[in-house]
Amino acid sequence: MITFLHTADIHLGKTYRTAADETERYEDFFRMLAGIVADAIAEQVDFVLIGGDLFHTGQILPRTFARTIETLQALKDADIPCIAVEGNHDWIHRRDSISWMEALSQMGYIRLLRPSRTEDGGYRFAPFDPETGAGGHIEIKGIHIYGLGYIGTQAGNHVARICEAVTTKHNLLLFHVGVWSYSPVEIGNMQPDEALPLAERFDYVALGHGHKPYIISTPEGRNYAFNPGAPERVNFGEEKYDKGYYLVRVEDGVYCHEFRPTSPRPMLVATIDLDGAGNADQALESFRNQISEKLSRTDDLRRPLLEVRLSGRVAFHPFELGRERLRLSLEEICAPLHVEIKNHLSLVTRSGNGEEIKRSLAEIERDVLGELISANSSYKGRTDELVGLALAIRDQVMKGDAEGEELLGLLPREV
Repeated sequence: MITFLHTADIHLGKTYRTAADETERYEDFFRMLAGIVADAIAEQVDFVLIGGDLFHTGQILPRTFARTIETLQALKDADIPCIAVEGNHDWIHRRDSISWMEALSQMGYIRLLRPSRTEDGGYRFAPFDPETGAGGHIEIKGIHIYGLGYIGTQAGNHVARICEAVTTKHNLLLFHVGVWSYSPVEIGNMQPDEALPLAERFDYVALGHGHKPYIISTPEGRNYAFNPGAPERVNFGEEKYDKGYYLVRVEDGVYCHEFRPTSPRPMLVATIDLDGAGNADQALESFRNQISEKLSRTDDLRRPLLEVRLSGRVAFHPFELGRERLRLSLEEICAPLHVEIKNHLSLVTRSGNGEEIKRSLAEIERDVLGELISANSSYKGRTDELVGLALAIRDQVMKGDAEGEELLGLLPREV
C-alpha cells in the first residue's frame, strides 16, 4: 500500500494589517500547515502533495520564508518528500529573479515540479533533479508524479499537449487549475469536458486553486480529479465551505480517498437589517441584539473574523452610525480578530412635494468626495475618475490585503 496526503492553497503570509492582532491571523496559516505536517508524519505517508498557493503572495517577507522552513523541517527530518507546484499566488512575475518556491526546492524542503516547453509548444516533463531542485516529473514507489502550476485562463487548451507528453503508466498529475461548475473562483478554470481527457492518462489528478473541496468523476462514475480546498478560511465567502485535505491510500492501483476536516478560525458573514430605525441609538441597539444572536450559534471560543452588512431604510443619516462606533460595540460583544463593515443603509427623506427620496450611503460618499475633489481646479473634468479611484483605494486599505506598492500602482502617473 502507498499513502499520500493531498493539500493545497495554504496561503502562508496572509494576514490583515487592520486586524486587532495581525500576528494572530498570520500564525493561523502556519498552525494549519503544522497540523497537516504532523498528520502526515503520524500516518507515515510516502509523500505529501501541495497543489499550489503555498504562499499568499509571490513576494513574501523574509520572516515568512523562515517560518515556512521551520514548519516544513519536520517533514524533511522524517524523510517524507513534499511535492509542490506553483499557484497563481506563488508566481513571481520577474522571471530574472529566483522565486521563494524555487529556493525551497533547491534547499530540499519541497520538490517543485515545473515542466519545460518544446519548440512546437508541447510539454517536456524532465525527471526531477534534487541537485538543482528542478524538473517536471518524479517517481515514488512506482507512481509517476507529474506537476504543472498555474497556466491561466486557457488551461483547457493545454490538456491534449499535457497528455501527449506523458508515456508512462500509473500516473498522477499535480495541477493548479479549477474546473467550471465545481470551482468557486472566477478565473483560471477549464470546462469539465476539457478536463476529461486527463482521466485517461492519470489515475489521480490532484487539483488546487478553488478554496472549496470537490471531486470530479468520469461519465462512467470513476472519481479521477480531487480538489481539497483551502484548509484555513482565506477570504470572506468561505465560511460555509468544508475545510480539510485528503489522505489517500493506493492499493493494487486503486485510489481510496479520505477527507480529513480541519479546524479553521470561525468566520461569520452577517446581514443586519436596520429597516425602520428612527435614529442612530435605536439602530445601534438593534445591531447589538442581532449580532449577539448570530454569534451565539457557535461555541468556538477563538476570536472570529466578521463581515457585517448593514441594510434597510432609516430615518437618520447613515454617517451617524459610523464604523468606529460599530467596531466599539463589536469589541464589547465578541472582540473580533478582524471585522469588515459594509454599510448599505439608505436615508429616506421627502421632497417638497411629498415624494419619497431614497439615498444610499454609497451615493452620499460619492457626492461628498466629488465636492471635495472638484473644489480643486487642477482636477476639473476628472471628478468621476478620481472619486472612483479614491473609493477603490479605500476598499483595498479596509481589506488590509494590499501592499503599499500595489496601492501606488492604482494611481495614474499624472496624479
